[in-house]
Amino acid sequence: EKYELAHGADGVKLFTGSIVGGDVGVLPMPIDMARALVKAAHRARKPVFAHPSNEAGVNIAIESHVDILAHTAPMMGPWDDRTVTKLLALHMALVPTLTLFEVEAKKFGESAADAAEDMATAIQQLRKFSSAGGDILFGTDVGYTDAFDTSEEYRLMRRAGLDYRGILASLTTTPARRFGMASRKGRIAKGMDADLVILDGDPAQDVVRFAHVAFTIRGGTIIYRAQPFAAEQSDSRPSEHLVSNR
Repeated sequence: EKYELAHGADGVKLFTGSIVGGDVGVLPMPIDMARALVKAAHRARKPVFAHPSNEAGVNIAIESHVDILAHTAPMMGPWDDRTVTKLLALHMALVPTLTLFEVEAKKFGESAADAAEDMATAIQQLRKFSSAGGDILFGTDVGYTDAFDTSEEYRLMRRAGLDYRGILASLTTTPARRFGMASRKGRIAKGMDADLVILDGDPAQDVVRFAHVAFTIRGGTIIYRAQPFAAEQSDSRPSEHLVSNR
């Protein structure tokens, strides 16, 4: 980890509960190792994520003072007040990755009943943590999965009680604050970076509209344009400069 941090790593992810299958099921990371890795990352002022999987993995993340749970943990069962209080006391954030569990259920041939129970547990954990004031960071496991369409993730987050404002915060202001970029990212204001996503519908009416991107603008330059807009404005170059960050 010291080598990675010294060569430009932006963060560290620990598998505090690693799914290995067979008779073992989930292999917990030794707590002394987890603590040492978290300390090294924090000395370098880098955030630490944890893949928890089950109760042991969540407890190791808590005991080693991880910054962010990269997933909910359906194998653990529903979260109670005590668990959430511990997470909040450490100012830990949560990336729900709810659609990950749909993908995993299909991969391992879970029954429809078991898959539904896992999802209900993941949604309960997100609802419990979010309603207690915990920081939610939007994310998926794309790369490990091929679930590129984020529509279902938004639907599931809505089922967990997040309205469009809460989902919007998980995409913008909360990550900007958590990763030390709130002075220049996360809001539309004079002097902020001109990094914008323009939607083709109102997420206040339907949160799935967060997945319907018309334009993506980075540093004032369009880097993505949805095909209907490209057809309507074929005379405009994709790199057209639209917005100033001043």
